[in-house]
Amino acid sequence: MVKMSLDPIQVMSGQVKELKVSPSSNGDTRGSWEEKEVFDPNQLDRTAKPKPVTGRRARKVEGGVFFPKPENAVTVAVSSRVLFRTEREQRVFEQKGVEEYLRYQIEHENEPFAPGPAFPFVKALETVNARLRDLYPQSEELFDIVLVTYNHAHVGIRLINTINHHNLFIERFCMTGGSSPIGYLKAWQTNLYLSADAEKVREALAEGIAAATMFVTDKITEVSESQLRVAFDGDAVLFSDESERIFKTHGLDKFFEHERENEDILLDHGPLKGFLEALGKLQKKFYAKGQRLDCPIRTYLVTARSAASSGIRALKTLRAWGLEIDEALFLAGAPKGPMLEKIRPHIYFDDQMFHVEGAAEMGTVAAHVPYGIAQKYSRQQNSSTGK
Repeated sequence: MVKMSLDPIQVMSGQVKELKVSPSSNGDTRGSWEEKEVFDPNQLDRTAKPKPVTGRRARKVEGGVFFPKPENAVTVAVSSRVLFRTEREQRVFEQKGVEEYLRYQIEHENEPFAPGPAFPFVKALETVNARLRDLYPQSEELFDIVLVTYNHAHVGIRLINTINHHNLFIERFCMTGGSSPIGYLKAWQTNLYLSADAEKVREALAEGIAAATMFVTDKITEVSESQLRVAFDGDAVLFSDESERIFKTHGLDKFFEHERENEDILLDHGPLKGFLEALGKLQKKFYAKGQRLDCPIRTYLVTARSAASSGIRALKTLRAWGLEIDEALFLAGAPKGPMLEKIRPHIYFDDQMFHVEGAAEMGTVAAHVPYGIAQKYSRQQNSSTGK
């Protein structure tokens, strides 16, 4: 199995093109913005010598509304440990305690963190926002990204500097100083929460917030810079775990029988149905402008279900919900990793670590949704194998 942890990952080629490389506090090769020189990509004269600009980017973009109300936005909350690589800082905290950790962060606050596994996903959200602003300059129906961290506010300077360094548009922070962020997530009306802390992800799911655990892996596939691609498993992710319970407790034949008998009865919703709905809402804004074939959001259903034996119920459920999945792959138990390698999603959601690990082996950024009966079976397996 591929190693999945908060260990270093390979930075995707092309993700950090403007860095002036030098050793950093995180044990990686990355630059300090005090030395960094970037060039203005908006110069009209492409033949002229590039004009240096400061590392801090201008926040103003013509015609845009950039602070949408939570009720209008699609709010994605991302922890600092998955947006950036903070493995060295985490070791300082674990080995030397909070005071030394805070001192370390302040001493290194002019050194940016490198991109983490959620970084390409967040960049893709910003790409969609740019397209939405072009079509709907006054609309607040945008992705709104909130950085969530257990850090003390003293660490905020380094995080802000890192965000400016990577040219991210993240203005909303929740720095909880060690307290649980769940209450704040509810106040933000969060549509999706991504974290490295599996316990907090479970807590968020229990509160009805779509959430998933992300991991740092040793292989990352390059992804589209112009189209956000999000892939979902079906049972216990978009749908409830009703059918999966039949399979786990009674076997495959009983599962097929159950699905045939209930093919006209809709599946109940799973924890990430609401996030797919939010993506569909933004997709329709592009469709309304005649951009269905050029939509910068594409969604995928990647399920172990077989099409003829159990796929019809899933498709009827999606249709009844008014949700359009762009592509549906019914794999009938075949490995998901090779299909995901072809799709190259920015993120793939699955409730079973077996599939998350298989996807990661092929370079896909996969997130675990710890929901449903599969979690019980996973714990039993780990116990029996001594893991």
